[in-house]
Amino acid sequence: MTTALRRIVVVGNGIAGLTACDTLRAEGFDGEITVVGAERHAPYSRPALSKALLKLGDELGAHELPPATHEAMELLGVSATGLDVGARRVTLDSGDELPYDGLVIASGARARRPDVEAPVLTLRELDDAIALRAALSGCPEVVVLGGGVLGMEIASGAVAAGCRVTLVATAAPMSRQLGGFLAGMVERAAIARGLRIVTTPSASIVDRGGRAAVALADGTLVEADVVASATGDHANVEWLSASGVLSDGALVADGRGRVGDGVVAAGDVAHWRGASGVRRIPLWTSAIEQAKTAARALLREDDVPDLDFQSYFWTEQFDLAVKAVGDLPLVGAPEVIEGDPSAESALLRWTHADGSRTAVAANWRIPIPKLRRLTLAA
Repeated sequence: MTTALRRIVVVGNGIAGLTACDTLRAEGFDGEITVVGAERHAPYSRPALSKALLKLGDELGAHELPPATHEAMELLGVSATGLDVGARRVTLDSGDELPYDGLVIASGARARRPDVEAPVLTLRELDDAIALRAALSGCPEVVVLGGGVLGMEIASGAVAAGCRVTLVATAAPMSRQLGGFLAGMVERAAIARGLRIVTTPSASIVDRGGRAAVALADGTLVEADVVASATGDHANVEWLSASGVLSDGALVADGRGRVGDGVVAAGDVAHWRGASGVRRIPLWTSAIEQAKTAARALLREDDVPDLDFQSYFWTEQFDLAVKAVGDLPLVGAPEVIEGDPSAESALLRWTHADGSRTAVAANWRIPIPKLRRLTLAA
């Protein structure tokens, strides 16, 4: 790249965009930064939306982050609609164009929504969480479609709010994310606290005269006052469709986040190349580490090493806090380092076929650096 960097545009004001801005400043960039954010809110903690923010007794500030210090010009409530990489310009939904010398694509993802007119709640943005919190306040009957992390955390929040909750999933809850052993721990904790779980080969949300319901594979309808869908997300790449930076509809970055001349990407929107292949890793900590590397690569190019990041995952649901360092999902039974898994409190470790390890703390107090050390070879 030969263009001198004086104007950098960051599309996305989530944690990846915020981290990219902070990293640019920390690396000495003193030029102009413009942030384009589709949400009208300042950056916030997205993990808190399905955890602390759904607890009705907690304050609404659980999601708040410290005010930004990067001194960028922030265009909030504004969406990017196009990118011309040759002219180095981002088009906005207002029709205005933003010229750039360097571009950070951190436009994130959005919830996958069912194609029905009946009201269905999803949880991806702050406004979604506020709406869901309000819906739970009257202790309605709730059905949640989706047995992944988000679906189970929504169900946990609804149970804690005093609702009668049914979760519909096409596999054992959390099994695809965690593997059978940990998923079993979570499922037992959920059932013990009142969650009703229905597994079915397929399920969909249908409109029943203006009310949403979940239709099971055998035709049975699961109806409730509140229906929530947690069936995945879509990367926000549509605005890039004519730019030439997509590969088979996906935004693919190298190990430093680079997708083109003067263009880097980070966070939920991007697939990164790594030792385990090309993957999109929609985790909070991954977005932060990717954004740091991508911002440095934008400034220093080949002088920045590929990202070498050990995945960190955590969830809180049904009075069970699970923290994992290393690859997921997990196969087979673990080595029990301390505690008792049957008592919902244990420090566990798995050793994989390639010799790598994953360490897990289930309701076990341990600093994350120490949990990471447990993954190292003896």
